[in-house]
Amino acid sequence: MTDFPIRKITVQLEEIWHEGGPAPRTPVLRGAIHAICANPFAGRHEENLIPAMDHLKPLALLLTDRLVAAMGGRDGIDAYGKGAIVGEAGESEHGAIWHVAGGYGMRERLGECRAIVPSAMKVGGMGATLDIPLGHVNAAYVRSRFDVITVACADGPRSGEVLFALAMARGGRVHSRMGGLEVDQVKGEDGLR
Repeated sequence: MTDFPIRKITVQLEEIWHEGGPAPRTPVLRGAIHAICANPFAGRHEENLIPAMDHLKPLALLLTDRLVAAMGGRDGIDAYGKGAIVGEAGESEHGAIWHVAGGYGMRERLGECRAIVPSAMKVGGMGATLDIPLGHVNAAYVRSRFDVITVACADGPRSGEVLFALAMARGGRVHSRMGGLEVDQVKGEDGLR
């Protein structure tokens, strides 16, 4: 069994009340959560990383539950994303193991989610930032939900660690006006429209 001991968990919330122009009726809420974990693969090459994806599912559920609670509950959460920053002794594939687990955790807890979970990962040192892409939970073509939330940890990830992150939003960009599929037009049948 692969173990990813947690050093710390951080939650961040952003309420966007204004971006110039008319103020929104309701502020947009974006949130992210990340865990700084030991990287059991740091400093060595492991040929088969696939089993590690299942070992991360409990972490994904824990982070999802905490983020949903911090955002005031499931109602209205309509965008999500995930990401990882791997410490310097690791490789980008050590972040890629979060793809299945991170998506699984959010889909398990958020319910009907048909769209792919946007993702970003990289290798970086302590204090590195990561822009986690956001997309609509049921329809990838909803342009108003194309957004990002930036995560960082001042004291991580250390060389032998990895930062695993999840992100969610309630609402899209404050003044989205790029056309395309609107939220009220989503059918949620194929993950695209």
